[in-house]
Amino acid sequence: MKIKFNWGTGVVIAMVLFMAFILTFVYKSLTQEYTHDLVSEDYYKDELLYQNEIDKLNNAGKLDSKISLSNSNKGITIQFPENIDYQEVEGVISFQRRSNIKLDFNKKIELRSDRVLIPDSLLVSGKWIIKIDWKHKGEEYLFKDDWFY
Repeated sequence: MKIKFNWGTGVVIAMVLFMAFILTFVYKSLTQEYTHDLVSEDYYKDELLYQNEIDKLNNAGKLDSKISLSNSNKGITIQFPENIDYQEVEGVISFQRRSNIKLDFNKKIELRSDRVLIPDSLLVSGKWIIKIDWKHKGEEYLFKDDWFY
């Protein structure tokens, strides 16, 4: 028996294959568990505080010298502006990884000089979002940067 293949048969085969593709795609998207994490659990609350963040960034932009970052084999060195009294600095340094929320950590700023070393033991290679929210003599500042370690 010979099967006759014409354009009508081709259209039916194409439609069946397309429907099978769509059904497979829907099944996989409904049954597969995705683990995409937001950078912040309280995203909407953080959005309301964004103007305060802009003000802090503007204050940091007015400083004569800025915070700088550098990599070494010991970790990441954060250098605060040299013309400030480092004993009056307080705040928090936040390290965030978009790829894995479990790697995120915060470190309270306790300066003994104008530099802070974030040790290699707390870091893994890759892209970090570094946020330094700090206060000096009543004025609030914010430093944000994407950094590769």
